Amino acid sequence: MAELIVRRAEKKDVDSIAELEKICFTMPWSYESVYQDVVENKRSLYVVAEVEGTVVGYAGVWGIADEGHITNVAVAPEFRRLHVGSAIISVLIDVTVNAGIKKHTLEVRKSNLAAIRLYEKYGFKECGQRKGYYEDTGEDALIMWRE
Repeated sequence: MAELIVRRAEKKDVDSIAELEKICFTMPWSYESVYQDVVENKRSLYVVAEVEGTVVGYAGVWGIADEGHITNVAVAPEFRRLHVGSAIISVLIDVTVNAGIKKHTLEVRKSNLAAIRLYEKYGFKECGQRKGYYEDTGEDALIMWRE
C-alpha cells in the first residue's frame, strides 16, 4: 500500500466522507448531515485517512465536556485489514486526548466482531447494550467505553 496519511477532515472531504457512508453503512448519514457535522458543528472533529490523495476512511467524534462520543468509523472495503482503521482510531484518540477528552464512548453492532476487536485494542470495554438500536435490522448495539 502507498503511504497512508491521517489528517483532520476539511470541507473538501465532505463528498468523500458522504460517499463512504453510502458504501459502508446500510443506514448512511445524508450529505447534509455529514456537511453539518464536518464543517459547522463546533463540537465535532473528523479525521480522514488518504492514500495517494483519495480518502479511504474516516472517523468522527463529538466532544461533550471531557467525553468523546465517536459517531462513525468507516474504511473503504478494499482498504480493510490493512491497518487503516487502526491508524484512524489511534490519531483520533491522540488528538482528542490532547484536547482534554478523558474518555471515549461508541456504539457498535453486536455482530461486528472486527470492529469490536479493533476498539478493544485501544482499550474500549463493553459496558452495556442498546436493544434493537439499529433500525434496519433491529440488531442490538454494544456500548463501549475507553477511560
